[in-house]
Amino acid sequence: MADVLLDDVTRVHADGTVAVADLTLHVRHQELLAILGPSGCGKSTVLRLIAGIEPVTKGRILIGGQDVTRWPPHQRDVAMVFEGNALYPHLTVGRNMRFGLDMRRLPESEIDQRVGAESRVLGLARLLDRLPKTLSAGQRQRVAIGRATVRVPRVFLLDEPLTHLDEGERVRLRSELAQLQRGLGVTTVYVTHDQSQAMAVGDRVAVLRAGRLEQVDTPRMLYQEPASVFVAGFLGDPAMSLLAARLVDEGDGAWVILGGQRLRFPGTPSGLLRGATDRPVVVGIRAEGVTVAGPGGARPGRRLRSTVARVDHLGHQLLLHCPLDVPAVDADRDPTQGQVIAKVAPWQRPRTGAPIELEVDTGALSFFDPASGAAIRHGG
Repeated sequence: MADVLLDDVTRVHADGTVAVADLTLHVRHQELLAILGPSGCGKSTVLRLIAGIEPVTKGRILIGGQDVTRWPPHQRDVAMVFEGNALYPHLTVGRNMRFGLDMRRLPESEIDQRVGAESRVLGLARLLDRLPKTLSAGQRQRVAIGRATVRVPRVFLLDEPLTHLDEGERVRLRSELAQLQRGLGVTTVYVTHDQSQAMAVGDRVAVLRAGRLEQVDTPRMLYQEPASVFVAGFLGDPAMSLLAARLVDEGDGAWVILGGQRLRFPGTPSGLLRGATDRPVVVGIRAEGVTVAGPGGARPGRRLRSTVARVDHLGHQLLLHCPLDVPAVDADRDPTQGQVIAKVAPWQRPRTGAPIELEVDTGALSFFDPASGAAIRHGG
């Protein structure tokens, strides 16, 4: 077993900056866990703590049940790929890939076998005699990955490995990386600020904010049931629209008040949401839950009136940005004007500035506490 456990780990830099705070995170055996968050949230620090490159201020790190908190990096049997590929420029591709195995004094035949097999998997077999300066950025990153995986470590650490590649190469290599990890069965921690990478490759995704864990779950559950305003506003392309609202019960049913407009709440508020009745809430609306109302108008209690402020043309669909007369809610910024985003088919051609009537799937609304930011209820 080679699971990784960070047990109440804190890392404080010499200047007093808290990079990671009270982090408890379990990476399961043979799992690929993606760590996602904005720049400066502590993602890369977590990798360096696991690798032993940085010391732990408080807490413990266990690999395979062994406390490695005070172990030096070379004793932990982990391999790390950095954002910059850090290849030895004077060594050929083949020599770069076999460097760690040579240092371990493995038999020459075993080294040749491992390097040959890994180079074929990563499409590097024909490049083994070339120097790094003659390779493309994508090829160099493949070499860096091969140099790490050829060792078959207990834990594989990837720090923004695809950042400097073009979009097509990123998509290809992230798919190959996921296949390689599953084939090797190596426990892997993959750090990125790119949510599309994290959601595509991760068995689970851990979302960090300012050194603290906001939520860890499968990509599907993170998207459908974000635990906080931060996660809801960070995940998704586009992200969930988060609006200041009020939930009221008028006897004939509950309503979500959005400025001068209102949406009928389906059913009766229950659980935590019952306690939020007649007070402010944050309501979250995903773009796929918003459509343009048909000729007959939207169903009663599901209609919002707006104008088309902007149209994003994405080829297979359009995104309509439609402002509302309510504040937007963001975990890190001052309130701005709220908006709802609708995903519509490309044959619909609304004009910028034109009035529009939107139909909202009220059964899919999410609700958050405005003080704590914690989720209260998610629709289904």
